[in-house]
Amino acid sequence: MSSSPRSARIAPLSERAGRHLRRALRRRRSVQRDEPLSRPVDRARSRAWLIAGLALVVGLAGVVAAAVLGYRAAGRTAEAERGRLHRTEALVLDKAPVEEPGVGRWSGGHQKRTDTSVAWTSPDGLARTGTVEAPRSTVTGATVVLWLDENGLPATAPATPVGLAVGAVCTGLAGTATLTALLGGVLALRLRVLDRRAERAWERSWARWEPRWSGRTSQPQDD
Repeated sequence: MSSSPRSARIAPLSERAGRHLRRALRRRRSVQRDEPLSRPVDRARSRAWLIAGLALVVGLAGVVAAAVLGYRAAGRTAEAERGRLHRTEALVLDKAPVEEPGVGRWSGGHQKRTDTSVAWTSPDGLARTGTVEAPRSTVTGATVVLWLDENGLPATAPATPVGLAVGAVCTGLAGTATLTALLGGVLALRLRVLDRRAERAWERSWARWEPRWSGRTSQPQDD
C-alpha cells in the first residue's frame, strides 16, 4: 500500500510575522533579565520605544488602507458622476479682462483660469450661453470641454484618475505626518517622565551612599 507524501503547509504572512515578533520579544526579555546593570527605568524606556515602533507600523498600515479605500470610494463616485453628467464642447465667445501681471500675488495675472463667456447646446437641443472658468490661454472662437447636469447647466467636472491618485497620496502623507507627530509627542512625554523618575532615584541613591564612600556622616557629630 503506497501513500502519497503530505504537502507541507505554508503559514500565512501575518502568522509568520507574528511568530518572528514573539521570538524577538522573548529574546529581548531574556537579554534584559541577564543584564545586571539594567534598571527598571531602562527596561521601561526600551518598552516605550518598542511600543512606539509597533504603533507606528500598525498606524501606517491603517493610513495606507484608509487612503486606498478613500481612493476607491472617490473613484466610484467619479464614475457615477460621469454616468449622470453629459460631456459636451462649448464655443468661447469672450473672456473677462485679465489684470496685468505683477499687480499682486493673488491678482488675476497670476491665476491659471479666468471667467469666460461660452455658448453650448444642451442635451435637449436648446442653445445656451453662460460664464464658466476656462484656462487663461483660451482664445475667442476656440472650444472648451463642458460638463452639463440633467438641466443642461454647467456642473463640476468629475475627478480624473490623476486627481484621485494625487488626493489619495496627499491623504496618506497627511495621515502619516499626523500619526508620526502624535506618536512622537506621546513618546517624548513618556521618556521625560522616565528621565525624571531616574533622576529622583539617582538623587535618593546619592544621598544614601555618598556619605559612606566619602568618609563623612550624614549627621554632624558634637565634640
